[in-house]
Amino acid sequence: MTFAYRLRRPVRAALSLAALCALQACATLEAALPPDTPGAISEETRMMYASVEDNGITVPAIEDKYLTEDRKRQVVDYWTDEKPGTIIVDPGARWLYHVMEDNKAMRYAVAVGAEGLGFSGTATVQIKRDWPYWTPTQNMIRRDPETYGPVRNGLPGGLENPLGARALYLFRGGRDTLYRIHGTPSPWTVGHATSSGCIRMFNQDSIYLAEQVAKGTKVIVRPAADAGTGTVPPGTPLPEQPAPQPMAEAPTGTAPLPEEDAA
Repeated sequence: MTFAYRLRRPVRAALSLAALCALQACATLEAALPPDTPGAISEETRMMYASVEDNGITVPAIEDKYLTEDRKRQVVDYWTDEKPGTIIVDPGARWLYHVMEDNKAMRYAVAVGAEGLGFSGTATVQIKRDWPYWTPTQNMIRRDPETYGPVRNGLPGGLENPLGARALYLFRGGRDTLYRIHGTPSPWTVGHATSSGCIRMFNQDSIYLAEQVAKGTKVIVRPAADAGTGTVPPGTPLPEQPAPQPMAEAPTGTAPLPEEDAA
């Protein structure tokens, strides 16, 4: 089977809310990272991450300072016995692979938090949501009723919703793992280690991936210690993985946003 990649058309609009604080299984404050070392960004890459209309919402373009040619989604060599269509998350290397035929995969850059590193094994995409609803947990409300009490009933999808444009909800044995693969309103986090959270992608990439993924898709999350597995032919020593880049202080004027959620 050959996997083609295409964008979804716009359908509906959603509301948003800024400047919330969050801390739980898939929820945390994230500060902005300093821009990556400037490099030559191709026009193809700019178009890939250009502004796009989706479900009545205008997704902003990703700024050049958060992009690199290596970080853009692209087909790469990848060796695995898993069937085409399988998603393999490599939290230690901060990549997500959508397996294709002939030892190839579409690779996406991701941000990985503590919970993303703490979960490994096999799961299934049970739910897919466009501009998913965000709901604070009861623990969050008990811990900080002033912040979360007013939004106890949840936050509709939108540009400042922590789950971004798309979310894939992973289940194991019919039960929710509370593990999510989703977009993010904080593009500066993508490609980096973060203080907490699951797996997040550029909104454009989350739209692109979700279009290809069906309910029931197998997802494998590798242990952090297995970083780089599949990037070289079997029997070849793995290359040394780069050290995670820590989060930095947010630039002046950057509003804190809830990054993720388990509901």
